[in-house]
Amino acid sequence: MESEYKEFECLSMPVIGEPAPEFEALTTHGKIKLSDYRGSWVIMFSHPADFTPVCTTEFAAFAGVYDELKSLNAELIGLSIDSVHSHIAWVRNIDEKLGIKIPFPVIADLDMSVANKFGMIHKGQSNTSTVRTVFFIDPEGKIRAMIYYPLSNGRYIPEIVRALKAFQASDEHHIATPANWQPGDKVIVPPPATQQEAEERASKGYDCKDFYLCFKDI
Repeated sequence: MESEYKEFECLSMPVIGEPAPEFEALTTHGKIKLSDYRGSWVIMFSHPADFTPVCTTEFAAFAGVYDELKSLNAELIGLSIDSVHSHIAWVRNIDEKLGIKIPFPVIADLDMSVANKFGMIHKGQSNTSTVRTVFFIDPEGKIRAMIYYPLSNGRYIPEIVRALKAFQASDEHHIATPANWQPGDKVIVPPPATQQEAEERASKGYDCKDFYLCFKDI
């Protein structure tokens, strides 16, 4: 049984903070390269297969936040191990049956080259389908976060938008975000590096619970 899966095992797994693997791929919008998107955030996600119910609901939900992501300088890219003709037929079907147009490109990864570069094939789930992955790639082309879901469960799309806003807030303001952070909430000031910095915190107007845990508005 092990040999049956050998060809399809993950060839690599991306690492947070390192450059995302470059690729060139055929999509529903023509050929693209990941480097074409340099200067923008990229949210690339995989789905197990076209014309499946959970994936259809996810595509509809991603389409619903497309304009908001664009306003945040982020581009969506979908992927599955299906042909471009299958992708085209499916997005047309979503438009026909649900009245929802899919505005982002969908990669046709029949040879699994992109899926293997990004560790999307997990033999414990399937040797011919990608699990549900989400990759956040920053404007410099680096992996900033990854989320993996099993085949059985759809993603919570608002969390993907929230996470992007959190990454952007951290980059712009050099802060961290606490658990359950939403835009407009207080953020965490990085912990002090010296005793003097710790003692000076009281004069900076922070909301401090202790010297290492201080919040502020941005």
